Amino acid sequence: MPYTQDVSRSLQGAIGSTGLSEADFQSYLDASAAALETLRTQHADASLPLLRLPEKRDDIAACRQALAGFQRGAEDVLIFGTGGSSLGGQALTQLAGYRIPGPGPDQGRAAKPRLHFFDNLDGHTLSLVLRDLDMKTARFLMISKSGGTPETITQCLATVEALKAAGLEWNMAQHVLALTEPGDGEKNTLRRLAQFHDIPVLDHDPGIGGRYSVLSNVGLLPALLLDLDVEALRDGAAQALAPVLSGAAPEDCPPAVGAALNVALAEKCGHTAAVMMPYSDRLRLFSNWFAQLWAESLGKDGKGTSPIAAAGPVDQHSQFQLFNGGPKDKLVTIIMTNSAGAGPRIPESYATDPLVGYLAGRTIGDLTDAQQRATAETLARNGRPVRTISVEEVNERTLGALLMHFMLETIIAGHLMGVNPFDQPSVEESKVLTRDYLKTM
Repeated sequence: MPYTQDVSRSLQGAIGSTGLSEADFQSYLDASAAALETLRTQHADASLPLLRLPEKRDDIAACRQALAGFQRGAEDVLIFGTGGSSLGGQALTQLAGYRIPGPGPDQGRAAKPRLHFFDNLDGHTLSLVLRDLDMKTARFLMISKSGGTPETITQCLATVEALKAAGLEWNMAQHVLALTEPGDGEKNTLRRLAQFHDIPVLDHDPGIGGRYSVLSNVGLLPALLLDLDVEALRDGAAQALAPVLSGAAPEDCPPAVGAALNVALAEKCGHTAAVMMPYSDRLRLFSNWFAQLWAESLGKDGKGTSPIAAAGPVDQHSQFQLFNGGPKDKLVTIIMTNSAGAGPRIPESYATDPLVGYLAGRTIGDLTDAQQRATAETLARNGRPVRTISVEEVNERTLGALLMHFMLETIIAGHLMGVNPFDQPSVEESKVLTRDYLKTM
């Protein structure tokens, strides 16, 4: 397994009365067995396509084929999609340097194409981008599962008009690629636009919801644009899924352990917030991906816990004051990386300096390693439930395992809470009202 999980510092035996009793924890673990059995059945009959993604490879070939012409000559790729159509891709491409501080992508990967995710709708921003962009070397990836997401549709229409203004209407197929559910275009707006403008389309699996789509072509396309190893990504996901499919007991199934911990802490101890705090620049957007997954899947019928996206060590200087000194209502999950020994080393010549001597001979990674361990221990000493997930290396295999772990943990938590982890009724209500308001403008 590419990661290990430790929940011991969330239990009463380690942190006292604010923790979860071992009896309550075991009770929720036992209850998760039914959810695990359901997942095994859904894998066997393929009724939950997410569970079959780790073993798939033919769709990877289809993605590579679609990108072969699309990215030829591309300097910039703009990815239009919101929520699950964007956050997973962003989390993946951080492995290749997307939104990592510094002059360019890390790990020796090519600097082009430059990726730009437009997951929020802002007319001023889009106007400036389409005005200043070199349209001849720009490519546009449009992602909407339903094909009717208004944010993505308006971005698509604006892009088409900008390409026309640049005299590129004749070559739309070179500049635009769409990803949406199969259909004939009668109800799918994005597919209809693609058909009208001769834009190639890849099929979004209708059985995979947006926030669960990171391991599908929704996430693979951005990852492949930056030459990530998507086969290793899927292999990691398979490793996280393996204990479920093998029939492991809940206590030997990390996603079930995590789900039982979260739900039991919420229902028995009043811990109503779930903090995600990885200690790696390349996992910062993983926290954002998790926040949407957890909130949209479980926030129903007055139930759910509030996700908080954080990052270490930066949030030791901001949000950590609340985590450790505010209400005792949070479970903090710290993703610990094997950072010791990494980065620049401070010369030994500083050893006698009274202010920085403690850093002499240490690397930047040594400091980060000490900080992540100190953060977990500080929380526990102050009666704050903390879970640690340790990874040896931040790479495609590890990230694939983490992504699958938390999708499974979310699904199992939904079963334990008695809510459907796959729908989003409140989001749909807002979409209906948005259309109504537009009609009256």
